Amino acid sequence: MAGLSQRIQVVDDEASMRELLEIVLTNDGYEVQTAPGVKGAVAALEKETFDAVVMDLRMGADRDAGMTLLTWVQEHAPATPSIMMTAHGSVETAIEAMKRGAADYLMKPFKNDEIKLLIRRAIQQRNLLRENVALRTDQAKRGKVENLIGASNAIETVREMIRRVASLPSTVAIHGESGTGKELVARGIHQLSDRAGKPFVAINCGGVPENLLESELFGHKKGSFTGAIEDKEGLFVVADGGTLFLDEIGEMPLALQVKLLRVLDNSVVTPVGGTTGIKVNVRIISATNRKLSQMAQEGTFREDLYYRLNVIPIVVPPLRDRADDIPLLARHFVTSHTAKLGRGKLDIAPDAEQVLRNFRWPGNVRELENVLERAVALCNGEHIELSDLPDNVRNFVSTPGKNVSELPKDGLDLEALVSEIEINLIQQALRNSKYSQKKAADLLGLTPRSLRYRLKKYGLETD
Repeated sequence: MAGLSQRIQVVDDEASMRELLEIVLTNDGYEVQTAPGVKGAVAALEKETFDAVVMDLRMGADRDAGMTLLTWVQEHAPATPSIMMTAHGSVETAIEAMKRGAADYLMKPFKNDEIKLLIRRAIQQRNLLRENVALRTDQAKRGKVENLIGASNAIETVREMIRRVASLPSTVAIHGESGTGKELVARGIHQLSDRAGKPFVAINCGGVPENLLESELFGHKKGSFTGAIEDKEGLFVVADGGTLFLDEIGEMPLALQVKLLRVLDNSVVTPVGGTTGIKVNVRIISATNRKLSQMAQEGTFREDLYYRLNVIPIVVPPLRDRADDIPLLARHFVTSHTAKLGRGKLDIAPDAEQVLRNFRWPGNVRELENVLERAVALCNGEHIELSDLPDNVRNFVSTPGKNVSELPKDGLDLEALVSEIEINLIQQALRNSKYSQKKAADLLGLTPRSLRYRLKKYGLETD
């Protein structure tokens, strides 16, 4: 039986044939719309989305009406499979239709099971093509780290959350600073879920112009806006059966948030310029480096959408909170980039590794990778030395335990040093108090208000 989202257009000049196919296909679970000719079919196709079009070759006096409609569909809705019916002409004519893009053909008279089988096969083939497109896009955008690397308790906690939530249907919201690997977490959830065989589709909501984001997500109909020269399927439809990853969800405009909330409520998307919704089965995973709870309070993010997205929150720790993982990550990146550059084995000198561990890494894992890619490219020996690291990393003064009672010859950044000490001690106090801000403030001799100020100042707040 067909799914509720599958809509078929039947185009035939014979009313009896239209009625027969409408009965047969409706009984098979499809939603069916009929048209007596090319003009009516095109008018409907311009406004609505169909999963397949079944058309007669000859309609009235026009022996090539079906070919005309087929050409239109190929030009304006190429993702919609067409099935050509013919009781006129020869098999050669039907084969010509397939050369022009028809998914299949059917000779009249036919059995009911034949038409049902051809439609089911055409839609399955269309879905497979969608998945292949999504897979190619996914691979093209895939990051250089294929999984979460590290042995720290912090990263193991994230792995355990991935394992626990993967099989659940709930929406997941991934929180963390830029460069921490939020998309890797989303991919991990998808790969461990029962949706793993279906598309994983990602979009950066902050990387698409506001006026195009709605079209990217929901699709559009030809002529719905300037530049819409043909129908386009949105990412919700492309991801049907799989996972849609909405990165930087905090950048989504408020008007579009309303429409996203509607999709979460009823699992139906309506293309821009369309009048009929399309049923989809998509798991939503969102990610942000912004404080959505605060944005909701300020009215810059819908509170109801925040709670719908944040059913299961996962916080990805910044690299500074998992310093023990830095050597593992560093060696992984060095190995990866030496292989790409065709270089022999490279090690990291002990003093260089210590500097990497001490650095604060505001850009997190992404920044570490960029630094090591540069180091591999510039290194002349068999070890990555201090001299191969950027100045800001090499000269960084870190840790409260470092002796800074004497001013270094090259000077230091006093504000950065004080901030480093404050952040380190605040994080220790939070961990020791099991993240009770009141107890942490007592440990630090601060008022809760003063601690909250520092948490906001250093971006240490959590939702």
